Amino acid sequence: MVGHIDGNVLAGTLSEVFRFEPTTARGRCASCGSIKALAEGMVYSGDQGFVLRCESCDAVLLTIVPVQDGIRVQLRGIGWLEVATDDDGGGALPSTG
Repeated sequence: MVGHIDGNVLAGTLSEVFRFEPTTARGRCASCGSIKALAEGMVYSGDQGFVLRCESCDAVLLTIVPVQDGIRVQLRGIGWLEVATDDDGGGALPSTG
């Protein structure tokens, strides 16, 4: 068994994953299991940021909060996030073997 390596190895893969239009990504609500595009959720906003809630059960899917040096994103309510890849295979995970 090979030992672990640090998270810097994910730089290229994460750069590919996060170059998509985020509202088109589909997510699974960790509360009710509903699977929908993020754009279908209900957004509440104010001076303290944004809250995205599940359209089906009203559970919090994600929060976006401004902080001193940038923004903080919490995805606690999303069981998984699915991002479409390009037809040419862009965004695909690298081989592990």
